[in-house]
Amino acid sequence: MASTLVFRGATIHSTDPERLELLEDATLVITDGRITAFYKSPNDLPSDDAFPPHAVFHRLPPGEFLIPGFVDTHNHAPQWPMRGLGQGLHILDWLNEVTFPIEARFADPTYAAAIYEDTVNDFLRQGITTASYYSSRHLDGTKILADVCHRKGQRALVGKCNMDQNAPDYIQEESAAVSLRETEEFIHHIRSLSGDAEDSLVKPVVTPRFAISCTPELLQGLGDIVKRDNTLAIQTHFNEAQQEIDATKELFPQFGGSEADLYESFGLLTSRSILAHCTIMTDHEKERIHALECGVAHCPIANMTVGGGFMVAPVRDFLRRGIKVGLGTDSGGGWASQMLAVIRQTMIASNAREVLSDGKDKALSLEEVFYLATLGGAKVLCLEDRIGNFAVGKEFDAVWVTTTTGLQSAMTPREKGDSLRRVFEKYVMTGDDRNVAHVYVRGRRVAGAK
Repeated sequence: MASTLVFRGATIHSTDPERLELLEDATLVITDGRITAFYKSPNDLPSDDAFPPHAVFHRLPPGEFLIPGFVDTHNHAPQWPMRGLGQGLHILDWLNEVTFPIEARFADPTYAAAIYEDTVNDFLRQGITTASYYSSRHLDGTKILADVCHRKGQRALVGKCNMDQNAPDYIQEESAAVSLRETEEFIHHIRSLSGDAEDSLVKPVVTPRFAISCTPELLQGLGDIVKRDNTLAIQTHFNEAQQEIDATKELFPQFGGSEADLYESFGLLTSRSILAHCTIMTDHEKERIHALECGVAHCPIANMTVGGGFMVAPVRDFLRRGIKVGLGTDSGGGWASQMLAVIRQTMIASNAREVLSDGKDKALSLEEVFYLATLGGAKVLCLEDRIGNFAVGKEFDAVWVTTTTGLQSAMTPREKGDSLRRVFEKYVMTGDDRNVAHVYVRGRRVAGAK
């Protein structure tokens, strides 16, 4: 017998980058985790006998609403316990002094299991229903991360970090050959978690940390893996900070400083490539990633606090050019595990970008930034046919938001007479995880404060 859920109440989602659909009294019908009907007003509703007799009904009271689950396009799972450390350091110094010693702990499967349990729980309680995770370079620990996501029901891309050069001996991989063998073993492991790899919530992603930490042999081997299987996603850091760009140019002088040409030469730029940061970009690089249909993971918190400078990615220009853009927490370069914090910093960064561009790149609206956190992120991960909004046929990944009138959360209090738009704006700009009543992935409740 099919499982049917019916949700009736206020519903908000993006239909395009500039338009939010705010519905005061909509009804969503979920059958076996998939949206099978979306009635946008009470006038559209069929008779009661149109619903299966076994359907479970949920009525959202006033002041509560549904939104699509947040999509985190760039996240370092082993850095979750170090969020907020090393603020102000340049990127390579931050890696050597803070990050690598902590990631090395994940050689211990017991430690990895304990931390990843909390990591995934934390992101789920923030309403992040989908995350693209970098693991550490350790095979066993990465398998554990994938297992935890699978068990807890978080939709995820999980990648074993590849790094066979320019790292301390205690964390650097033995060789390109070992790194490639373990990558293929991990891909097999993650696809064994579900009987149907195509329908699995958890999928593998090829993860060269960045060119600095990968020999040409390793980069080429990863490109060959992708060439043999074009369903694989790829993620890496791309033009993150000046120190990283300068080091990459010194290591790979034949590409004239173009990371786009570098990664493209190894077959690592495709429509499934997720390029984190992209803060300092030439027109040539923008043209190449657009032509190759790559996606950008915009991480404004990390860009402004770790790396070396106030780095503001040209998101407006990316959107103008038709480049896919989503948002990333970049935990732990980014100190927040909340997508709401990333949304707010995205708006601040876009205001700064407008000033830096002498008004050419207009600041992003709330509508646009919410789109980046949901449907835009889904497009970056090539999941827009499954998630990102409440279109019929998509899977039900959603957050049931509750708002308050007093001091129950950090949110600006809801007042009598507030419109749905006003309450939504209060939540996005001032809410926290206490306003997340329930979190659903593919129709299954996986987290929530209530």
